Amino acid sequence: MSIIRGIIPVAPTVFTDSEELDLSGQRRVVDYLVDGRSDAVCILANYSEQFSLTDEERKLVLTATLDQASGRLPVCVTTSHFSARIAAQHSQQAQERGATMVMLMAPFFGATLKVDDDAVVEYFKRVTDVLEIDVMVQDTPMSPTALSVALLARLAREIPQIKYAKIEMPQTADKLRTLIAATGDDLPGVYDGEEAITLIPDLDAGAQGTMSSCMVPDQLGQIVRDFHAGDRDKAVAQWENLLPLIHFENRQCGLRATKVLMKEGRIIKSEKTRAPLNELHPDTRSQLLEIAKRKDPLVLRWS
Repeated sequence: MSIIRGIIPVAPTVFTDSEELDLSGQRRVVDYLVDGRSDAVCILANYSEQFSLTDEERKLVLTATLDQASGRLPVCVTTSHFSARIAAQHSQQAQERGATMVMLMAPFFGATLKVDDDAVVEYFKRVTDVLEIDVMVQDTPMSPTALSVALLARLAREIPQIKYAKIEMPQTADKLRTLIAATGDDLPGVYDGEEAITLIPDLDAGAQGTMSSCMVPDQLGQIVRDFHAGDRDKAVAQWENLLPLIHFENRQCGLRATKVLMKEGRIIKSEKTRAPLNELHPDTRSQLLEIAKRKDPLVLRWS
């Protein structure tokens, strides 16, 4: 079985200054990731502002990304929805258009509408009834529907399409270690998230890689490759060097950091996010650029 190992960055959805889709910019993001040796790309995720897109816009982003990737880069499509019916439709559409994998959170709506374990299993079974491609389960604090290790192991055991899990909960490494021990070969593709802010502890716990932003995938990918090649000391030194930038992204900027750096590096023309998500404060933006320039990432010099 071939499992993707390494770095799967979440691509931003690129907008113009007037908040329209910029599909040319979307395509340039794919080329940048290919040149940065990313192992795959994830689109339409929370860091892609999927919550601000219409269904028609989802299709346009999906088509532009898959056409531009054109076999050079596997594409993971986020298809989360509270409705199993709609999630299945989105997933089937991604499969038909050539996606390698889909990623879904456990079903929820808002802070209080959640479902029990049996309903989670039924949800994923209904979604995967229409699928042949792999599925990644996203375990994130955004969803109040809890995914215990026992439930994740049950999903992997009962649903053969589930081969990946993205774990981005507090104490990620502990959960990864316990999950890997509980699932074995049933769940070979275990990843961390949260911009790789806990990458080395998570790799030590058995993670195959990280699903980060598109800010520094070139450097994070090399860290993962060095770690899996047995050069842990080199990987640790590189990660510790990057950590101030990753921490600033995670704690001060969120998804806007990637767009700021991509605009600065002339990959995209606008760093616009859709209202009500505001632009970074000028001081925060300046501090981000100051830290990033010291790290010499590909995002600032690709074009």
